[in-house]
Amino acid sequence: MPTFFAICPRGLEPFLADELAAVGGDDIRPIAGGVFFSGDWPTCYRANLESRVATRILWHLVKGPYTKEDDIYRLAVRQLWPNHFAVSSTMRVVTTAIKCPLKSIDYVTLRVKDAVCDRFREDLGERPNIDTRNPDVSIHVFLTENECTLYLDTSGQPLWQRGFRKASVDAPLKENLAAGILKMSGWTPGQPLVDPMCGSGTFLLEAIQVALDRAPGLDRTFGFERLKHFQALAWANIRAAAEARVKPAQRLELYGYDIDERAVRATRRNLQESGFGGIVAVDRADLLEIEAPAESGILVTNPPYGERIGEQEELAAFYPQLGAALKRHWAGWNCFFFTADLRLPKLVGLKPGRKTPLFNGPLECRLFEFRMVAGSNRHGAAHRTE
Repeated sequence: MPTFFAICPRGLEPFLADELAAVGGDDIRPIAGGVFFSGDWPTCYRANLESRVATRILWHLVKGPYTKEDDIYRLAVRQLWPNHFAVSSTMRVVTTAIKCPLKSIDYVTLRVKDAVCDRFREDLGERPNIDTRNPDVSIHVFLTENECTLYLDTSGQPLWQRGFRKASVDAPLKENLAAGILKMSGWTPGQPLVDPMCGSGTFLLEAIQVALDRAPGLDRTFGFERLKHFQALAWANIRAAAEARVKPAQRLELYGYDIDERAVRATRRNLQESGFGGIVAVDRADLLEIEAPAESGILVTNPPYGERIGEQEELAAFYPQLGAALKRHWAGWNCFFFTADLRLPKLVGLKPGRKTPLFNGPLECRLFEFRMVAGSNRHGAAHRTE
């Protein structure tokens, strides 16, 4: 039975493991940055189609020891690449490494590319063309201190590319990270959800898909469709079953706000072009003035990080006002802030119930949860920091 490695943002591994179990994965083993699992090819297809938090899913081919580049070449040239994809397919090789003693990762990439092409030449008398930007097939090489693992990518474009977000603003959150944060918040369909700094609407788009039971990969193609053993009928049945369960679009208790008119326009455009226009309320508003639309619910947002000194000073002035606004307007709500600015709780003046480490790419962040207790503001609607 094939084995696979599903990559995800660090911190979301338990949620990915749950998703893989739900689509029929076996031998599920989370590690930092992803989850190993086994399953038949339809399981791989469902994982690509259904996972909200995976970045990509790789098919594990072989693992072997190495001390120099020639060992990696020999491992790669022994693989029956013409059995996996057609010589007419374009390809690329991607190499990542942890504690690798070799001098040049680029040279390893070149040697694996040579090995694949040499294998095709030996078996078929011709070789595939290279396309580093948009290839039909991607071969992934992973190096540790003394072991090399070869994978074939089954996803194609990263899985966070849902095919929805046409308009974006500065530093948009990737869809799979937004989906993981929603899972961490405990939000469930039917519960009011507010993003008061909605940017291009990523949290809203992910929540809509969950509420409508819409598989995140329905609007895209996948790398496994270009592999030789692709089971077209099985895939057609899996897609059809996913499409059949999608609920009709209806007004949802989801609310997006932003003080920047450009962000409001971007969110509205993305919702409209995704077929979700009119089912979510999106308006221009200042977070400090927004009133909660219900007695309880989930507030989740990704505020600016303040990477420059002037921005940091502005945020230091803004945060105390934010704390006052949360106590005034959001009693009874669970409020989640995803940020790389670790000063946030102290400057807001609230003690987080949880602070969960998450990574936005290489950037270490925190998801801070503030439970705004319903009751008199005079006694404090949330715990103050010491």
